[in-house]
Amino acid sequence: MFDEPLMIRSARLRYLLHHPLGFAWKVLRGFRANQGFLLAGAVAYYTLLSIVPMFALILVGLSQLVDPAGIIDTLRDYLLLVAPGQADALLAQITVFLQNWKLVGLTGLAILLFFSSFAFTVLENAMSVIFFHRAAVQRRHFMVSAIMPYLYILLLALGLLVVSVVSGSLHALEGKTVTLLGHTWPLGGLETTLIYLLGVLGEVLLLTSLYLVMPVGRLALNQALVGGVTAAILWEITRHVMVWYFTTLSFVNVIYGAFTTAIVILLSLEAAAVILLLGAQAIAEYERLGTPQTREHGLQTMAD
Repeated sequence: MFDEPLMIRSARLRYLLHHPLGFAWKVLRGFRANQGFLLAGAVAYYTLLSIVPMFALILVGLSQLVDPAGIIDTLRDYLLLVAPGQADALLAQITVFLQNWKLVGLTGLAILLFFSSFAFTVLENAMSVIFFHRAAVQRRHFMVSAIMPYLYILLLALGLLVVSVVSGSLHALEGKTVTLLGHTWPLGGLETTLIYLLGVLGEVLLLTSLYLVMPVGRLALNQALVGGVTAAILWEITRHVMVWYFTTLSFVNVIYGAFTTAIVILLSLEAAAVILLLGAQAIAEYERLGTPQTREHGLQTMAD
């Protein structure tokens, strides 16, 4: 349905190269028309609701296969990418659940599994708003939408396991040195860099898969990859700025007191959601270049 002739793709690329500012304005206008910040807030809220049960269930499952200590260390690196500055608070809560998960019972685990899928479900709905031109001509079977969040949770578990194994191998470099042409270099710093790059690579793959799978229909892999890399770079810049802000200038702990951790995590998740949905909006506007609009797009509110 979304395969397009080479002539159309060439025309879109020429427009993008000749009118980059005009295209950027289209993206921002479309993002506003789709109530992008409202959608990002919903995605952030449900991600906050899902993140603890999701990773807790992943840890419970993986702890049956491998030593949970290594998985917990790897999870901390993941959480540093998702919630900068608040990874330890999240990990403490997840660890408490891991130590007491047998008291929850099968019914409790089923409830946690249900809550852990909310983030992906809401993200799929947000994507359907942005890619309305696809949803208008093609619908996704409800069973696919129902299963997709749990497939993502399974893939996250597999990714966490793989990263944990690789990180364990990289930790073996600590304390070792390499001698070349009479010069000796320690490998401790290299180990830290490789683990960080491995986490960023996982971040790029996850974002690319979201752009590739979440919208209805098919998207070219190269477009999804460009979107994933761009979103990952923007998020890396944003999260470092947020860490600096919250540790130097912010008065959030004075204003919110005991709610500080939840507020900071929610703000971090909303910033990430805005970047993710802006990338989706850019892809959607690129697809719509040169095509007639079937309706005035965007969510309408009383303020519009």
